Order: sequence, then structure tokens, then C-alpha cells
Amino acid sequence: MGLTGIQIFKLLPKTNCAECGVPTCLAFAMNLASGKAELDDCPYVSDEAKEQLAEASAPPIRPVAIGAGDRAFKSGGETVLFRHEKTFYNPTGLAAMISSDMDLGDLDKKLKEWNALQYERVGLNLRPELVALKDAGDAAAFAAAAKKIAEESEFGLVLMSENADAIKAAVEASAFKKPIIYVATADNADDMGAIAKDSNVPLAIKADNVEGLIALSDKLTGMGLKDLILDSGSREMKQLFEDQVAIRRAALRGGNKSLGFPTITFPCEMASNLDMETIIASMLIAKYAGIVVLSDFKGENVFPLLLERLNIFTDPQRPMTVTQGIYEIGSPDENSPVLVTTNFSLTYFIVSGEIEASRVPSWLLILDTEGLSVMTAWAAGKFSGDVVGMFVKKCGIADKVAHKKIIIPGYAAAIAGEMEEELPDWDIMIGPRDAALITKFLKDNWK
Repeated sequence: MGLTGIQIFKLLPKTNCAECGVPTCLAFAMNLASGKAELDDCPYVSDEAKEQLAEASAPPIRPVAIGAGDRAFKSGGETVLFRHEKTFYNPTGLAAMISSDMDLGDLDKKLKEWNALQYERVGLNLRPELVALKDAGDAAAFAAAAKKIAEESEFGLVLMSENADAIKAAVEASAFKKPIIYVATADNADDMGAIAKDSNVPLAIKADNVEGLIALSDKLTGMGLKDLILDSGSREMKQLFEDQVAIRRAALRGGNKSLGFPTITFPCEMASNLDMETIIASMLIAKYAGIVVLSDFKGENVFPLLLERLNIFTDPQRPMTVTQGIYEIGSPDENSPVLVTTNFSLTYFIVSGEIEASRVPSWLLILDTEGLSVMTAWAAGKFSGDVVGMFVKKCGIADKVAHKKIIIPGYAAAIAGEMEEELPDWDIMIGPRDAALITKFLKDNWK
């Protein structure tokens, strides 16, 4: 970033309105300087200041918005080479290939199969985002398939053709989904660049090597295009790995703006079967692909990639959490049991899953412990008896139940005495230490 926090502060409106989420403009400036905030968070910054700050606050790899609707996502926007240095921000997009000469009935069936590949994990919906539609030579069929995918599915689109006329027709048929144009090369850059600029959609560029990408990137950015996606052209695993690292390093460490864009890769063109494609894709998710294109989506292949992606693109400095509050498990009534635990996502989903398995409708109180588990939160003083007791008083659970019994985790049994002092009218019940025993505990103790 070109400007320090103080330099950014001088360009801000200094209203201290707190609408950006922090109490002062100085705090916002410091967050902007460290990459923890976005300029759009400030509602009162002037156009002149915005122009100056936009360049200064932009990450070295430009974030490119892809798609529209439920599966829209951003690619790029990264600021570090290694996840432990800070975090990775925008997860790798997963795409699968379809040929435009596929029968529309078969296409509809395929889209429904792919749409079903959605997985709930730690409160998140994990799913692939894109369909890569490859032009089979018939421009009308290409545009018709693009229109069908855009209108009848949630998926975003990668439109794959070197024919500018075919691309133009397909973009017109699916422009509202903000598709990616693939691909501009040295031979067709002028035509593809003009289409991408007129349609305001991302443009993927391809060259034979990284040096060729630089020349092509410079030409297209000179035409006024901002949202580019890079393909180094390599389809050999070792060379592609080297290219991915070289592009990321050049943008982050070398300040090379010509390579400051996300990348697109094609395991589908590098292997003879989907399992080998999946292995290659797993490497590319870790080393730095913005988009990975497979030949197909199958549950046994896409699920592990989604989990790998989730793990890599989870902020290591910020535990995954759920919102503090009262959660209904089943359809609890005034006589249902009340349990309390921390807001660490894994804790919540394990506990709620065991309660569901018991078939005993229950109230589950989730206390904000900054994402710490029960033991860690107790040791840190964030799940102490007085804190939990005060939360029980203020959360409103007393208005929902006719009894005054609350079940605390067995690992936090030591807080029972403090809770009794804070909640003298309540019966503090000590639950099991192991979440797997919650089902039996509820069945045995709550009829």
C-alpha cells in the first residue's frame, strides 16, 4: 500500500460518524492501511479522495467480481504469500466443463446433478460456483447454452471460445450473470478486449509463458480494462506450479501490476481422469489458483476440494463462530431443557447435533466467547460462572420456559458455584463432559 494510516486519515472526512464500524476516522484509516477495511465502508469520503485512496488501498492482486446471484464470488484480492502471515481472503472458484453441443435435455439433467452438490458444514453452505461452457463451433448453440445456464441455474459462467463473434453472442445472452470471457490471446486481444469493455465483464488472457502474459496484460489494461484473469498457458504440472508461484510472488513482492490479477487453471486439460484432475486441483487450491476448471463434478471429488478450500481460506487468527443468542433445537416449549455452551462453530454443531439425535426438543444458549471452546474459554475467564449467569439473565430465556433449570458443560463444572450465586433461583445441572453423551443425558434426565 502506498499510503500510511496517517496519510489516509488526512483524506478522510473526519466526521467520526462510526458508520464504517469503528468509532473514529483515524481508526478506520489505520484499518484501511493494514488491509482490514475497504474504502466503500466510509459513506462520506469525497470523490476526489476516493480516487486517491482507491489506488492506495487496493491490494496488490486485484479482486475481480465474478458471477451474480447466490453463487457470485470474488477472486484475487490477496496480500500475502503464506496463509500464516495473515490470511487468504477469496476462496478458489471451482468450475466444471460442458461442451456447447450437449443436448439441452442432457444439459438440464447435468445442471440439476451439479446443483445438488451442496454441503452444510459448520454453518456454511459449501458448493462449486461455475460452469465452463466450451464453444463446439456453432455460435448459435453456444449462445443458447449460455442463456440456459445463466437463466435456469445458480451457476456463474466461463465462456470459452477464441471466436469473438461467438463470444459476443454468448455474452449478450448471459450478461446479467457477469460471465468470464475466456480467452484473449495475442491474436484476438483487440476484439476480445472490446467485448469485455463494452459488456463490463471479466476477461481471461492466455499466453505461452509468464513473460507473454505481462505484454498482453499491459496491452489490455492500456485499453482501459481492469478485471483480468491470467492463464500462463502451461498444462504440465511442474511448470504450472512454478508459474502460479512466480505470478503471486511478482505481484506481492515485486510490485508487478501487470501480474496483479487472479489466475485460472485447467486440471481438466492436464489429466486423463477426474481423480487425477482432483489431485492437481488440490495442489492449485493451495498454490494460488483463483479458478480451477475440472471436466466434471462428482460428489466424491468435489467434496474434498470444498473442504480443503474451506480450511485454507479460513482466517487462522479468527476462529469460526456462530452468533450469540437462543437457538431452538427441534420445537421446544416452556417445559423443554435449557443448555448453554460457547460460540465456537465446531462446539455448536457438535452439541446441537447430539441434541437433535436425542429427539428431546431443547433450548440451546450460545454465549459469545470469541470463538473459544468450552475448556479454553473457561481458562481464559470468558466462560466463568458470573459471565454465564449474567448472560442467562439478559438473554430472555426466563420468558420462554416455565422452569428454572439449566445444563452446563461437564468440562465447566467448576463454574456451578458462581452461577448459583448469580442465579439463586436456578437449578444448575452439570451435563456430560463428552458431547457424545448428551443424547443419553437428556433422555435419562428430561422426560
